[in-house]
Amino acid sequence: MKTESIFDDVENGEHSAAERAAAASRSTWVSVAVNLGLTFGQVLAGIVSGSQGLIADGIHSLSDLVADFVVLFASHHSRKGADEAHPYGHQRFETAASLALGIILAAVGLGMLWAALRKLGDPASAERVHMAALWVAIGALIAKELLFRYMLAVAKLVKSSMLVANAWHARSDAASSLVVGVGIAGNLAGFPILDPIAALIVGMLVLKMGWTFGSDALHDLMDRSADEQEVGAIRQTLLGTPGVMGVHDLRTRKMGDMIVADVHIEVDAAISVEAGHEIAVAARRHVLARHRVLNVMTHVDPRTRGGIDAPAAIE
Repeated sequence: MKTESIFDDVENGEHSAAERAAAASRSTWVSVAVNLGLTFGQVLAGIVSGSQGLIADGIHSLSDLVADFVVLFASHHSRKGADEAHPYGHQRFETAASLALGIILAAVGLGMLWAALRKLGDPASAERVHMAALWVAIGALIAKELLFRYMLAVAKLVKSSMLVANAWHARSDAASSLVVGVGIAGNLAGFPILDPIAALIVGMLVLKMGWTFGSDALHDLMDRSADEQEVGAIRQTLLGTPGVMGVHDLRTRKMGDMIVADVHIEVDAAISVEAGHEIAVAARRHVLARHRVLNVMTHVDPRTRGGIDAPAAIE
């Protein structure tokens, strides 16, 4: 899943770094509380009831705790302002956090797969589980789905890809709890092998989620451009600035959840350099006010009736 698409139905209202950090901290601490309870509850219930699937799901919840603290760390550092060593600020801490989440998920998924395959290699070792395991799995499913919906709502409100990643991490937990619940139900119905099969499926789901988040974060760290819809909106804002006759060579790159852009704007060749400069300043100001853009480098090109002349100035 592309994390950008989660923002398609969100208004263009912007939020300050302080608001984004507060939202991240609040939602993440809620996640910490939920996952702490689930980790102890699921692992303990899995050991007592003999359910490998429930233990695997509990370990998944434990990985969420680690992920939550990664998010808190990144949220704290990403709100730091620009300095001499980081002239564009520290927003990419969030991207690095998403990459770390992906690595954590992938590692946990591989561990689950290994444990499940070992159990499947010895089917005789699969035993009947206690009925309590099913009730714990159902409770975990409900808790994780509610947590996902809450965290995603916060992430969409402040447009944070890091929080989106953490929210979908919670949704992957809900999906894994569903699979575990089905496996436990099958085990109780007389098919003991279904419990380790459920653990295997959970491992594959977690591994896939880790790959998705890790891959997306890596592309962003390699200066992937903003999505076409957002680039188009930035272009329209530039074209809507009085005095801008055309726009070309608009390029963007991700800086955490913000965007850095550079663009050539076309102005009337008959006006003064000072007037062209003022138009460029106004275009930049409009973009910064209306979009999640950290900085815009404008290059002014004079435009005559016959086409584009040589560049006149760089702002």
